[in-house]
Amino acid sequence: MIINTPQVSSPASVSRLMLHVGYALVPGTLAYVWLFGVGVLIQILLACLTAVATEAIILFLRKRPVLNTLTDGSALLTAVLLALSIPSIAPWWIIVLGTSFAIIFGKQIYGGIGYNPFNPAMLGYVMLLISFPLEMTRWPAAISLLEQVPTFQTSFDVIFNAGLGIDTISGATPFDTIKTQLSAGMDVPATLINSNYGQLFGNFAGVGWELVSLGFLLGGLYLLATRRIAWQIPAAMLATIAALSTLFYLIDSSQHMSPLLHLFGGATMLGAFFIATDPVSAATTPKGRIYYGIGIGALCFIIRSWGNYPEGLAFAVLLMNMAAPTIDHYTRPRVFGQTKG
Repeated sequence: MIINTPQVSSPASVSRLMLHVGYALVPGTLAYVWLFGVGVLIQILLACLTAVATEAIILFLRKRPVLNTLTDGSALLTAVLLALSIPSIAPWWIIVLGTSFAIIFGKQIYGGIGYNPFNPAMLGYVMLLISFPLEMTRWPAAISLLEQVPTFQTSFDVIFNAGLGIDTISGATPFDTIKTQLSAGMDVPATLINSNYGQLFGNFAGVGWELVSLGFLLGGLYLLATRRIAWQIPAAMLATIAALSTLFYLIDSSQHMSPLLHLFGGATMLGAFFIATDPVSAATTPKGRIYYGIGIGALCFIIRSWGNYPEGLAFAVLLMNMAAPTIDHYTRPRVFGQTKG
């Protein structure tokens, strides 16, 4: 007699997970290209080539299998996330340096995927932001705000020819503008209606940026619907940012941005669904993910509101990466049958 034993389906492979995350990034990336030009595609291509070459070299030096590791897609996902996080008109060497740093010091130095305590893409981003603040704060202006639509050649020249013509397609982001004007003594409502800046803010969160964020939100909902990521981290992070921004906006709207601007004007959606949910560096217990998401949301809001940088997502993620092991330790589910004691 043949007895069929119970079967447990194995979890999705790393490569399959990375592939679906890549699918989910498509709506936001397409919106980025449509609204800000093709520069981001050039950055993504440079980042992917650099990530593959860097990881192959490090694996060869470590005498580890090269092909199997490269085909899992983790290096490519790190590259894409970093390329989406930096200005799409940054010089070519910015993304090459940042991606190399992310792969070497954010991933391979710890032993590869599964061992890295920090999110590699955010580690590379923070290194670039601290080391090259000028290049990392020159963002593209929305095409609708420009007198002439930038061509592929224009973007290519800006990226590869030392910023040639960058002034014709660059512009301040909504967060940068508000931060600068607050430091100059102007309040938020006055900045929003100022003739020099008001056109940047679109319907509710910045021309272009609000639609890009909606694209990443759509991709994030796909990951949730297909159970590629758990709901706790994005839900806790978004709820915390929404709650804190609403509270302080109600207390003093002259000094604080609206909740919609916080949620859709920066990297919030990209961070909530694609960066904070990194399965290696994030908290892993169900309750721990909630605390982890709350921590990222709170730190992100604090840095945006009172820190020196207009966007605090990367710093918030890295700080909570350090706290993730402790969070997991104190939120481990009780073993079935175990009693308190």
